[in-house]
Amino acid sequence: MSYAVIQTGGKQYKVSASEILRIERINNQEGKTVEFKNVLFLKDDKTTEIGNPNIQGAKVEATILKNTKNKTILVFKKRRRKNSRKKYGHRQPVSLIRITKIFSKNGKLISQAEPQKKITKELVKADKTRKEQTSQAKKTREEEKQRIKKSLKKLAVKEKKVINNIEKKEVKKKPLTTKKK
Repeated sequence: MSYAVIQTGGKQYKVSASEILRIERINNQEGKTVEFKNVLFLKDDKTTEIGNPNIQGAKVEATILKNTKNKTILVFKKRRRKNSRKKYGHRQPVSLIRITKIFSKNGKLISQAEPQKKITKELVKADKTRKEQTSQAKKTREEEKQRIKKSLKKLAVKEKKVINNIEKKEVKKKPLTTKKK
């Protein structure tokens, strides 16, 4: 498995092809491709490249899926014994990106993401029905196994009763003492 370590927005991310990341906001439109040239580390199936601090010529391509804001962080400031309180929130702007290609320092393509399939209502519905059908099949298999176990237990109990009856009859046939005639 090949991956790279890139630096963007003051942070470092370990990325591989077709991975979706939440990074600091990039001022580009959604759907555009972005190149990250701050590649610190590359790992291929056979080779490993370490930058000093960056690998010259290596790059990672990604497409911007969405520009949005992160979850709200509540900030609460209080000055004790002064009856002074302040509460406000902050939403950090972020971009969702999908890594498409990773290139080595000589421009060789290390890994590439498969084309992203479009999710339609039909696909979602088909997946849902498939999951329901498999769960129903599992339930029926389990119920059938339980029925078989119950019937086997009943048969085992009947066999024990029959064996016990046979043994009792054998015991009754043998008298303890012999009678004189």
